[in-house]
Amino acid sequence: MPAALPTSPRERIAVSDLAAELLAFRDFGEQTLASFLTINGHEVPVFTNEFWTSKQRAAHSLHEVSYRACFKPQLPSFFIERLTSEGDSVYDPFMGRGTTLLESALLNRVPLGCDVNPLSATLIAPRLHPPSLAQVAERLQHIDFSLRTAQPDDLLTFYHPDTLRQIGALRHHLAVRQSDGDFDRVDAWIRMVALNRLTGHSAGFFSVYTLPPNQAVSVTSQQRINERLQQTPPTRDVPALILKKTRQLLKNAHQLACRAKLLTRTSDDTPEIPDSSVDLVVTSPPFLNVVDYAADNWLRCWFLGIDATTVPITVPRKLNEWQTVMSATFCELHRVLRPGGCIAFEVGEINGGKLRLEEAAIPCGIAAGLKPVLVLINAQAFTKTANCWGVSNNSLGTNTNRVVLFEKP
Repeated sequence: MPAALPTSPRERIAVSDLAAELLAFRDFGEQTLASFLTINGHEVPVFTNEFWTSKQRAAHSLHEVSYRACFKPQLPSFFIERLTSEGDSVYDPFMGRGTTLLESALLNRVPLGCDVNPLSATLIAPRLHPPSLAQVAERLQHIDFSLRTAQPDDLLTFYHPDTLRQIGALRHHLAVRQSDGDFDRVDAWIRMVALNRLTGHSAGFFSVYTLPPNQAVSVTSQQRINERLQQTPPTRDVPALILKKTRQLLKNAHQLACRAKLLTRTSDDTPEIPDSSVDLVVTSPPFLNVVDYAADNWLRCWFLGIDATTVPITVPRKLNEWQTVMSATFCELHRVLRPGGCIAFEVGEINGGKLRLEEAAIPCGIAAGLKPVLVLINAQAFTKTANCWGVSNNSLGTNTNRVVLFEKP
C-alpha cells in the first residue's frame, strides 16, 4: 500500500547537523559505518548504511511509472524532508521520469526540472496535474479506437494487428488534438499512460511478452524472444488497459497545488531559472557509458513522433568526457543555487564497483565553487527489478546509491 503523505513534516535541519544524524541513524537496525575520502585536499566524511526502505511500491502511487535507471522516491524524499521547508524550490537538472519533481510536489515544495529528452516532460507533467478517473474514462469513450491508420509492419512483432490498430488510432487522435489546439491535461494523461503500457512482461501491457517496460528491445531482438518462447502477440484492449493503469496511479492521489517549471534543454544552460533561486538540487546524472536512453526509448519516441536519434542525450564513453559534462552542469547549478543551498548528486558505481563516480564528481563540484559536505552510501540488497534481469546482488549493475552532498558557500 503506498505511503500516505506525512501529517507532521520534519523540521528543516542545518547542513552541518546532517552528518551527526547519519552517524546516529538506526531506522533499519544497522549501525552506520563512517570513513573518509581525501580529494584535492578536502577530507570528506563518508556514511554507509541502509537509509531508506528497499521495498517496492512503498511510495505514492503516482510514482509507478517505469523509466530506465531511475532512483526510488525515498532518495529525494530523504534530502527534501531534511534540507528544505514547505514552499522551498527543489530542482533536478536530469529529471528523467520526474521522481524528484513529483516527490517535491507531494511534500509541498516547488518542483523544477530539466532534461534534454522531450520524453521526460511528457512523463512528469501529467502526474503533477492529474485528472480524475471519471475524466479519463469519459475521454476514452470518445476516442474512435476502430480507426485504421498506416503503421509500420515491423511493429507486428510486438502487437496483434487489432492492438496495433488501436494504438495507431490513439496516436492519431492525440496528434489531431494537438494540431487543433484542443490538447488538454486529460489527453496528456492518456498519452503518458499509453507510453508506459507500450511494452512489458505481463498482460497489463499492450505487447506480447518482452523485457520490462523501462527498455524497449529492437525488432530483431523481439523476433528472437518470440521464437525462443514460441509466442505470438495476443489481442489487448488498449483503452481498458489505460483505464486500469490510471486507476492504479490515482488510487491515493489528490490534486497537487504546485507551480512547476519544466525545461527541455541541456542542464548546463538554463536561463529560465534565476540566479540564487533554488534551495535544493537532487539529481542523478547519466552514468558513464551504462545506459543507452535513445535505444531504450525508441518505441516511446515513435509513439510521440520524435526521432530518437536527433535527441542530443549525453552518454559519455570516457571518464574525462563525463567530468567535462558534469563540470559544466555544476557551474550552472552554482549559479541557480542560493547561498547555503545544497546539491544531492547521486552517481552509483559502475564496472562492478571498480569505478566510483563520487570520487570523480567531487573535483568537478570543487572547481565550480561548491563545498563537498559528505558522501552518503545507501547499501541495500537487490529487489524486484534487478531480479527479473537475472542479476544477483552485488555482482553486476548498480548495487548502491552513492550521493555526494555539496553546499554553496
